[in-house]
Amino acid sequence: MTMHRRRFLQTTGLSALALLALSACNDEPGTVPPGERRRVIVVGAGIAGLAAARTLADRGQDVVVLEARDRIGGRIWTSRQWSDVPVDLGASWIHGVDGNPIADLARKAGARMVSTSYSSGTEYRTDGKEVDKATAAAIEHWRTQISEALTDTQDDDEAGDASLRAVAERAVNWPALSAPDKALVSSVLNDYEHEYSGSVDDLSSRYFDDDDKIKGKDVMFPAGYGAITDYLAKGLTVHTGAVVTRIDWNENGVTVTTDAGTFDGDHVVVTLPLGVLQSGAIAFGPGLPADKTTAIGKLGMGVLDKCYLRFPTKFWPDTDWLTYVPSQDKAGQWGQWINYAGAAGQPILLGFNAADFGRTSETWSDTDLVASAMATLRTIYGPGIPAPIDHQITRWSSDPYAHGSYSFNTVGSTPDMRDHLAADIDDRVHFAGEATSRKSFGTVHGAYDSGLRAAKEITG
Repeated sequence: MTMHRRRFLQTTGLSALALLALSACNDEPGTVPPGERRRVIVVGAGIAGLAAARTLADRGQDVVVLEARDRIGGRIWTSRQWSDVPVDLGASWIHGVDGNPIADLARKAGARMVSTSYSSGTEYRTDGKEVDKATAAAIEHWRTQISEALTDTQDDDEAGDASLRAVAERAVNWPALSAPDKALVSSVLNDYEHEYSGSVDDLSSRYFDDDDKIKGKDVMFPAGYGAITDYLAKGLTVHTGAVVTRIDWNENGVTVTTDAGTFDGDHVVVTLPLGVLQSGAIAFGPGLPADKTTAIGKLGMGVLDKCYLRFPTKFWPDTDWLTYVPSQDKAGQWGQWINYAGAAGQPILLGFNAADFGRTSETWSDTDLVASAMATLRTIYGPGIPAPIDHQITRWSSDPYAHGSYSFNTVGSTPDMRDHLAADIDDRVHFAGEATSRKSFGTVHGAYDSGLRAAKEITG
């Protein structure tokens, strides 16, 4: 999960489950009567799996974590490719640190945090010049019209669901717009795609933002988000390179089959990303309930990819955010950048691509993708800017252990489906992960809290 400024990284108030787990972290395991000591297999060493495993282990349970990758963290992934600058290829921010369990974990882990602000930004027009007052007013006009239309749709109990694009284009009378105004409207729509990871053709106009709101400032981790998952994983038994292929259960327990053997236990916690569940890569022995398979099929798995460009010198302004309005024929391409120099202390820019163009760009070579990014940057800053000396690029939808960045609510899905996805089966098979969180889907907090919920289902 990436991953972006407002979504997979956003967090809300500190829940009772979070308080319980935070107080338990790194405490000595409690004494558990022999009849209550359970063998629990956790599938996935992302934040949800580690939260469940950490909580269960601290409560005296026998826990083993199975992870397909050769690393822990899942969609939290701190790259050390540049020895002097760690960068996060997955989640980067905590958005809203007030009462935030991830912020509390960061403090316990000793992870340094630096803040960024949406108010610190420089906006550029299609021609590369800074946005003037007239263009800024036009952008705000279209943003307001679209927002009000979406609110009206959500408030109308009689209205059926429709895509975010359909509602927005009706509101702005799309066929009558000039080409420059279409570019501005497309840029506004692309903001929704960057936030929620799904295409505006797929995002539900009724439920796309059916989540808890955030409070507090945004922070990044200069040394990497991996400090959080490393902290949770201390002392846990984690088998990396263990690709799960099948999960079976009956009244006597569970069996998890991997490409390296089988594991037996009393319970299993499944924290696979929604995209992996949708891929059918894992077989579930007795089969999944109909409402769970419906939820898996109807909820969406979106894309938000990153492109880090490292330069010999810095040529951009000292604001946190750099945004650009592409021409209509390049809608959705390279519209949002973060000035990563502030966190890294090195001349690095981080560009984002979401949804449809995010998937398309994953099929490009690194050379072609960097060339496309540089064409945008040279439009803004001139042909004389230096070429990057290195780059790091993500392709989350092509990742076989993610098949996307984080989940979103599609047209035709309902919030209840996330409850169905979260429901346990026969008190043996438990489900966690950001997609199972009804009010914090697409967030680190939602994933973390879901792991605490699954642990509580097992231990009470």
